[in-house]
Amino acid sequence: GARVTCVEADLVRGSLDAVPSDVDYVCNFAVVKSNRWDVDIAGNAEAAGLLMDHCRSARGFLHCSSTGVYEALDGEPQRETDPLGDNHRVMMPTYSISKIAAEAVVRTTCRMLDVPTTIARLNVPYGDNGGWPAFHLQLVMAGQPVPVHPHQPSRFNPIHEDDIVAMIPALLDAASVPATIVNWGGDEETSIEEWSEYMAGLLGLEARFDVTPNTIGGIPTDNTRRREIAGPTTVGWKDGMRRMVEAVTR
Repeated sequence: GARVTCVEADLVRGSLDAVPSDVDYVCNFAVVKSNRWDVDIAGNAEAAGLLMDHCRSARGFLHCSSTGVYEALDGEPQRETDPLGDNHRVMMPTYSISKIAAEAVVRTTCRMLDVPTTIARLNVPYGDNGGWPAFHLQLVMAGQPVPVHPHQPSRFNPIHEDDIVAMIPALLDAASVPATIVNWGGDEETSIEEWSEYMAGLLGLEARFDVTPNTIGGIPTDNTRRREIAGPTTVGWKDGMRRMVEAVTR
């Protein structure tokens, strides 16, 4: 009904025959999390370059990366120029490195093929359809502790799906050669501890925490450049997570 045509493609094997090449814009949200190095490098990094080559006539290419590419050991808001590192290793050993590799492939292909590109490093996406906070909500509802890193609080800049969708046109307009690199987080900073307690309170429950080094530490973002490109976010984290709780529990 929305005039959307779905096709199936195997990005790991580079099978793009079913994907049209005469497109105006490409938004690459594909991600592979198998924890197998050969599969994840192929699906996240190689596939991005192959897709850009396949759609080389596009006016703009938006590659969705992750703030999981940052080193982020000190918990300070990360700028686009801050050091990169393997901060997801404790949970997903291939994730950070394959996402960094993907950025390198996209940056190179952008210059080689002269395809205007934006690389947007997504922080914590969530909404009525779920997300990482929804996983924490399920733990709270099940009476299970939410894992948090010893370097507390575990701060992030969650961004609601409404804002993610609304910002796509501006991010495509900002595409350039060399690639534009921008953080993609919400304007409000909060933490796993705070949003878990807030969601628990909405349900009359108590949030409990398991302090462990075997989880991801906080990665807040400096969103100055994103605001310059796409303007402010419109959904505050409390409003967005209240809506998510209502959607999950209705």
